[in-house]
Amino acid sequence: MHTWAPILLAITAAVLIAGGTVLRQRASAASGAITAGWWLGAVVALLGFGLQATALGLGSILVVQPLVVLAVLFALPMEAWIDKRRLERGEWLWGVILVVCVVLFLVLARPVSTDRRPNMLVMVITVSVLVVGLIGIVVNAERCRSAHFRALSYGLASGALFGVSALLIKAVALRVVDDPVSLVHHAEMYLLVVVVVLAIIAQQRGFGAGDLQTSFPAMNVMEPTVAMVLGVALLGENIYVSAPTAVFLCVVALVAATAVVKLAQDAAIRGEDQRHSREEAVNVGS
Repeated sequence: MHTWAPILLAITAAVLIAGGTVLRQRASAASGAITAGWWLGAVVALLGFGLQATALGLGSILVVQPLVVLAVLFALPMEAWIDKRRLERGEWLWGVILVVCVVLFLVLARPVSTDRRPNMLVMVITVSVLVVGLIGIVVNAERCRSAHFRALSYGLASGALFGVSALLIKAVALRVVDDPVSLVHHAEMYLLVVVVVLAIIAQQRGFGAGDLQTSFPAMNVMEPTVAMVLGVALLGENIYVSAPTAVFLCVVALVAATAVVKLAQDAAIRGEDQRHSREEAVNVGS
């Protein structure tokens, strides 16, 4: 069960996160205002986040996070259905490449889960430093007049914060297994709440920054990268492969990141076009 359950949960989570993201993208106003459609997307994404949390509780971050990345792929048919269009050849191509890369990583790397508990002090210090650094990036971005730089900063910040939340979810799950009652006396739960709230705020600001083709890919690449690095560094999760295989997996990771960026950029451009069309229709009507 613990072999397949995290995989199935992670894939289902990716589908729900994709649906929630598409809904929120299409419902986000240029000002970043929250609409009824945004709330619907938020609820769907929250359900996906819950399944992702369950998958992280049962399995390895190195297994769950690459599968959650497939959300950017699952968003393609949803967008096509909303836009009443057929998927383009490039979308199919990058989608297939992404799936192949994820499968290759899981099959060749064979990530090893661990029950190692993170050192509380080290985790709190690491997470705090990361959060403060990301807040600094966002504050600096707000002072910049470049919409592109602001969108990139918010994308990097929100993706990294969601990556940090994956580590904290895993830490909370391990704490629940050990002693659920003691959870209220430890920092993981409170850090998780703060990090998730900041991640959602940064994500929404990224959606409203007016340059989704920059912020959206940054979100999708940063989340698994940060989560997997922290999983290895603080939880002792690992892969055991030969040097040539490790080099090959690095190439696979770069190709997967490229596929994610291309798919996310295309999705963001379409989302912005749809939003601009709605805004023009409203202006004409008024």
